[in-house]
Amino acid sequence: MAHDGQDMTTMTTPVLPDLLALTRSAIGPVESVLEAARSSVRDMVSEEGRVSGKLIEANQTAAHGLAWLATYEQSLKQMQRWAEQLTESGKFGEMEQLIHQIAFGEYLNQIVGGIPMNQGEVLRLQDLGLTNSAREPFETDAVQSLMAGGNSQAARARLVELMQEQSGAVMYGTSGLDEELEMIRDQFRRYALEKVEPHSHDWHLKDELIPMDVIEELAEMGVFGLTIPEEFGGFGLSKASMCVVSEELSRGYIGVGSLGTRSEIAAELILAGGTDEQKAHWLPKIASAEILPTAVFTEPNTGSDLGSLRTRAVKDDNGDYRITGNKTWITHAARTHVMTLLARTDPESTDHRGLSMFLAEKTPGSDENPFPTEGMSGGEIEVLGYRGMKEYELGFDNFKVKQENLLGGEEGKGFKQLMQTFESARIQTAARAVGVAQSALDIAMQYAQDRKQFGKSLIEFPRVSGKLAMMAVEIMVARQLTYFSAWEKDHDRRCDLEAGMAKLLGARVAWAAADNGLQIHGGNGFALEYKISRVLCDARILNIFEGAAEIQAQVIARRLLG
Repeated sequence: MAHDGQDMTTMTTPVLPDLLALTRSAIGPVESVLEAARSSVRDMVSEEGRVSGKLIEANQTAAHGLAWLATYEQSLKQMQRWAEQLTESGKFGEMEQLIHQIAFGEYLNQIVGGIPMNQGEVLRLQDLGLTNSAREPFETDAVQSLMAGGNSQAARARLVELMQEQSGAVMYGTSGLDEELEMIRDQFRRYALEKVEPHSHDWHLKDELIPMDVIEELAEMGVFGLTIPEEFGGFGLSKASMCVVSEELSRGYIGVGSLGTRSEIAAELILAGGTDEQKAHWLPKIASAEILPTAVFTEPNTGSDLGSLRTRAVKDDNGDYRITGNKTWITHAARTHVMTLLARTDPESTDHRGLSMFLAEKTPGSDENPFPTEGMSGGEIEVLGYRGMKEYELGFDNFKVKQENLLGGEEGKGFKQLMQTFESARIQTAARAVGVAQSALDIAMQYAQDRKQFGKSLIEFPRVSGKLAMMAVEIMVARQLTYFSAWEKDHDRRCDLEAGMAKLLGARVAWAAADNGLQIHGGNGFALEYKISRVLCDARILNIFEGAAEIQAQVIARRLLG
């Protein structure tokens, strides 16, 4: 029997006693393991006291594993910050406590037992050169309690009960964001529900471009000028607002959530590296969507090795440039008005130092003639998912770019200019990943509630509810890591490390959520008519674009070891 003032629910809840104190106490041991790993891996990859690129490559498992371990450490820190913030505002309810507890219980166990870098590669402490003694910091009562009881079946089942009571909404009011950002979220969630979700599966199945009226409506809502300063016609909002907008639109359909990405990249390039004249000319048009940009960087034989680009730009007699070469995986290429195009201006160079960035103007095409501009041609690449803007191969043959459209007015700065955009691009990609993962959870949870097997709903089976619970938990972890990287960017702090971590984890979480969502559907999930089949295809690209997971882990590792 319950004592006076004590609710039966709170008596039977699987939330661990003194949860916040336990999780706070677990942060230090995780930091200790990370420092031991960093020291061990640095010894592996150092030659004559200096970190060697060749040795990092030879010890990729250890180096990339260090990146994953550091990502877990930062994830738990941000979950702790989130939990304490909610506690202060009186919003750390039972559902939030369970999410927090399960996250710590699971990630602590994975650190000791093995972190999945993907389905077939599990990172273990011995891969980092650590012995059993490295586990000693985890031999505390707090860590052991979380590992033993944090991610229990009872905790997962109770979390899903609470999610059902709140219609699966495991974020609203408890995302950790301020009221203004939550209002922005509500606005774009409503738009996605009304104008995107009812049509997204048809767009995918028919392999159709997102209708222009959607682009025009998003332009009116300010999506393309969201973070462009007000003096250039934008809204001058934060990167955190960009995360919320990208997340909610991608929850409706990744294609719509990605429409703003190219504008974000183009605007960042011009803001960071453009001349005053280029900023005044291009930014207001990008903000209003009067012009739509596309990013033209990748080549057929280079992939992630951008320093090896071969497309060349040569000055003609009038001082303008003539571009010749091939590009591939160019998103939304046919409809756009300007290309941020990376080409080699120094024919003697063989690395990134000879590259320049251009704002290359073109005429938008039609279905019949996608590339009408003289000097360029192209063809569509048929893809599994992420179809709403289409992918293209492009060929340039003496394609003209005006001299004043050399970004910054100076040759040889292109690679450095591009690097300055990667933080924002990866933060935005992490937000898209969170949105796709949330979409998978939305769809899978509804199906698990509606589908009856053996006389009851699927959601009543522990392994089904357990999958849904872990989706919700990892989505919140990825969300908090993404918001933190945006917060760092908004405060003018270098955040390539944090942005990389958010993208690395977010992509894995999106794929896991889509894969588990399809598993919950059983055979129906393999049928094209079911939305989860599209989400699975869409989720797969997140681990590749804006830096494949392996490249991302390499970048993080070099920063950690530098």
